[in-house]
Formats: sequence, C-alpha cells, structure tokens
Amino acid sequence: MGVAILVVAWVVAIAGYSISKNSKMTADKLRAFAQSVDLRKLSGEARLKAIRELAEKMNRLSPEDRRKARLERVWRGWVEEMTDEEKGTFIDLTMPTGFKQMLASFEQLPEERRRRAVGDAMKRLKEAQEQMKEDGGPSPDTGTNAPLVLSEELQQKITKIGLKTFYSESSAQTKAEMAPLLEELQRTMESGRLFRGGR
Repeated sequence: MGVAILVVAWVVAIAGYSISKNSKMTADKLRAFAQSVDLRKLSGEARLKAIRELAEKMNRLSPEDRRKARLERVWRGWVEEMTDEEKGTFIDLTMPTGFKQMLASFEQLPEERRRRAVGDAMKRLKEAQEQMKEDGGPSPDTGTNAPLVLSEELQQKITKIGLKTFYSESSAQTKAEMAPLLEELQRTMESGRLFRGGR
C-alpha cells in the first residue's frame, strides 16, 4: 500500500512538473504567437482579443525573458499595425506592477541622478542587445524600430522635466518605443543601484 501511494505521488509530481514546464511562457513562445497572428486580418472584437492575448502572454514572461522580448521587439509588427487607442491599451496592459511608483520615485531624484539613471539604463540596454547578437539571437537592429536610441535632446528633456511629466505628455507611439528604457529604469530602481551613491 505504501509503495503504491509513493508511486502515485511520483506520477502526480512528474505530471505536474511536465505541465508546468510546457505552460511556462518564454520569449520564443511569445515570438511564435506574434508571428502566427496577422493583426491586419483581424477587426473588432477578434482584434482586441488578440491584442489582449499578446499582452497576457507578455505579462507571464520572467523578467529576463520580458527584457529579451522587449529588446528583440517581438511585437514590433503588431505595434506598427495598432491604432493609437490600441497602443494605449497594450501599453496599459503590459506595464509592470509598480511602474507608477517608479515614475513618482524618479521625479524625486535630483537632476544629476536622473541623468545618470537614464545614461546607465541606456548603456545596459545596449550591452544586452550586443550580448543577444553574440549569443546568436534575433538581431534587434532591423526594421523600422531599430535598437533603442534616445537622442541627447530627449534625454535632457526627461532629466529636466522628469519621467512622469514626459510620459504623460507622450504619444502612444513614443510610450511604446520607450518601454524598454522605462522597464530598465524600473529594474535599476528596484535593485537599489541608483540609491547607492557611486556609479
């Protein structure tokens, strides 16, 4: 009897592990989904459902896979086809928890720390993009949405007026393009690197 219970427990555990492993969302699975759906061929409720499904899948990614998917611009074709209203919905659905708190915290930083935070986040994103290329991943520098490049003028504007104001005044397209930078800034602030003094 004891052996039978042990065998059943092992079978249940292995089945659970297998289901969990297969249901885990990855950047590759997200890419496959994004490539399998042509948003141009959808309209009305089916279109909104597809956008919500893409957002839900993105939200199930681990932080590292989410960063990878953002840098690879997995959903670039989708965003290019979305209306401004749809882009706004997609951004609202995919912004990470605590994003508004990050914006408020960024506003409280002195201008020099803001500048350093933006510069450091841009540097880490570029390093991550280079690492992805070295690892043989999809190149993020093709198509109309090339690697994230924030002009000096835009960086100065963000550091002077603050992210919250800049974000609230930006178009849905600008918000979508800035999403990798904003998530990288949030990662920096959550890790405490920005508050430790030195670079």
